Amino acid sequence: MIYLDYAASCPLDSDAGKMYLEVSADYYGNSSSLHDIGGKAKDLLESCRGEMARLLGVEKSGVYFTSGGTESNFLAITALLSANKSSDKHIITTASEHSSIHGTIKRLERDGYSVTYLPLGANGMIDINVLETCIKPETVLVSIQHVNAEIGAIQHIEKIGTMLKEKGIYFHSDMVQSFGKLDIAAISAKVDSLSISSHKFYGPKGVGLTYISPTIPWTGFLPGTTHENGFRAGTVNIAGIAAMCVAAQKAVQRLAIDQAHYLSLREIVIESAWSTDNLIVFQCGNQLPAVVGMRIRGIEGQWTMLECNRKGFAISTGSACQTGQQAPSKTMKALGLSDEEAKEFVRVSFGRATTIANVKAFMETVVSLANERNALKK
Repeated sequence: MIYLDYAASCPLDSDAGKMYLEVSADYYGNSSSLHDIGGKAKDLLESCRGEMARLLGVEKSGVYFTSGGTESNFLAITALLSANKSSDKHIITTASEHSSIHGTIKRLERDGYSVTYLPLGANGMIDINVLETCIKPETVLVSIQHVNAEIGAIQHIEKIGTMLKEKGIYFHSDMVQSFGKLDIAAISAKVDSLSISSHKFYGPKGVGLTYISPTIPWTGFLPGTTHENGFRAGTVNIAGIAAMCVAAQKAVQRLAIDQAHYLSLREIVIESAWSTDNLIVFQCGNQLPAVVGMRIRGIEGQWTMLECNRKGFAISTGSACQTGQQAPSKTMKALGLSDEEAKEFVRVSFGRATTIANVKAFMETVVSLANERNALKK
């Protein structure tokens, strides 16, 4: 089986795995315990916090470890809103956000917040001018993902953040798909909070972090929480955090190498797609090369995905957090496609182990599927 679903999850890096086992055996104390064994774990935890802050280009005091991207997004948005002491209740986000953002926003709508959902332009980008016109006197929060998980569109976080800071509006960015693939340290100062998830860059599952600017006086979601300075409840996963730190160091060191590799693989996809009118590859104005969204005219994405699986290729129909729901892709709908067209969507995503031969073999298969399936309809 050729794995082409790295945007959903990556295999565990061998060095990160070794670190996990070592820390599990030697740093088993609870970092909140007051004895020396707990203190040893606490020292390692704080060392990891400092290193992750360095890699992100943020202040150490604003880094909080979590169980992953979903919890990070929920707690970040909740924390930012807790700092709002006014009665204003308007939020702006995009129609293509990850389900963890949309789920949190839907909950807030039930609590009386009004929400504006921005569409995507034909190039996969939001229009910053449209965003600005949607801002109201009562707008308290904007949440926009850095990289779209389905087509790889990279939003202009720096420009958006600069505009929002001038207006005094909190800005959260889901950077789960971008950390380890882009230089987050170059833009992290432009957001008030961000989230990342370990298994997207070859760390273990069940680990992530949230950064919230130390200047924001947030209140914890659960009263009486002591872990992570009151940010979240539950014993801290020291081994997972240490392993994530190792994976993060390697990912940042490899940014240029990996980017060049993914660009070469993406070029193969684009060139191969020209051989048939039935295959559409989504191109963006600013795009992460490791993520490729496509659709075959007239064929549902679920069928394409299952047929590719039968032929030995692991791909997806979009975000793994909503796969199987038989719903149209949120990103495709945000681009203005019909429900029928949106359901044709499939995603391919590359990793370090993906080879040119892998991608050529996949494209031969998917082009053949497109031509054969549509030939039957004539």
